[in-house]
Amino acid sequence: MSPGVSIAAIDALLPQTQCTKCGYPSCLDYAREIAKETSDINRCPPGGTHSINALADLLGTPPKPLDPSCGKSDGWIYARIDEAECIGCTLCIAACPVDAIVGSGKLMHTIMQNECTGCELCLAPCPVDCITLAPCAPFEGPTPWPDLAPEKAERARVRIANRRQRLGAPAPTAVAPVPPTLKSRRAEITASVKRRRGQRQRTGPSISQ
Repeated sequence: MSPGVSIAAIDALLPQTQCTKCGYPSCLDYAREIAKETSDINRCPPGGTHSINALADLLGTPPKPLDPSCGKSDGWIYARIDEAECIGCTLCIAACPVDAIVGSGKLMHTIMQNECTGCELCLAPCPVDCITLAPCAPFEGPTPWPDLAPEKAERARVRIANRRQRLGAPAPTAVAPVPPTLKSRRAEITASVKRRRGQRQRTGPSISQ
């Protein structure tokens, strides 16, 4: 590896999706491992060959194919919520690494498309499968990725830092005990899912347009 290459320089060539497909909790964590030479440069499916080639140039190493164990490079995507199906459980909000989902308990949620990085981390927690993925419109501007403007990656980096700061703030002094809160939340979600399934059975399958 080229001497003197900073973690920040490596992180700048990663797309900031925070998808964890590389096997690390964040793009920055992956950049640290690359800098320490404890991880390879070909573990980022969202960045694909563009990130791999850019990292190879930066580090003075030969490029290599994307590691298939990390997934495929399918282009840029964003998540969207079927608002009619959303039960307001807030689980997707808790999973979003860039705070791109807006909503509140028992109220409809929506995703800010311009801020969504397509990490897919909101899909698994959704108890009613009302979140789907869609292709992202092409971006313009000089970038290692042909369809992602550097401004979007930088916005994601800032939103990640803001989220970490928010979550690291001291908790309020008056909080409900954790076990009852979790138990009641699960009960609410289970009840909401049952209601939604009952509505679907009564109305029949929806017709795709």
